[in-house]
Amino acid sequence: MSEHQIHLRINGLSWSGAVEARQSLADFLRERAGCTGVHLGCEHGVCGACTVVVDGRAVRSCLMLAVQAGGSEVVTAEGLAAPDGTLHPVQQALLEEHGLQCGFCTPGIVTTLAALTAPGRTPSEEELLAALSGNLCRCTGYQGIRRAVRRLARAVREVAS
Repeated sequence: MSEHQIHLRINGLSWSGAVEARQSLADFLRERAGCTGVHLGCEHGVCGACTVVVDGRAVRSCLMLAVQAGGSEVVTAEGLAAPDGTLHPVQQALLEEHGLQCGFCTPGIVTTLAALTAPGRTPSEEELLAALSGNLCRCTGYQGIRRAVRRLARAVREVAS
């Protein structure tokens, strides 16, 4: 199997090493980097469970090769909370609005919303909901998730003004 040397940052930490040419970013993050919050559902880019932030953009990590992430900054759900344990605003909104149940889809939803609400970005509620249209949840009926999105949209507007 062909291997390639890559260097990238994962949740603020540097990582260097050899990866197989055909290994997906999702498998690499779970197996080599220990980021087990990256969940694999469909492995076809449809469910959104594997979504991570790569260089500021939400990306389906099952559709990206690890070698393609070389030189990038990758953030998983594990990397969003502050070092002292303070939750990211997206995580806090989902917690407060009961926007999760089993948790399988949660990391993908969190990273999708975190990428869109990063400092300097002011998405509307409609834009946030549209971005989540590719994140499937089998448990919640989406009502808590939608409430969390409304809370986030209000918070983004308040920060922007």
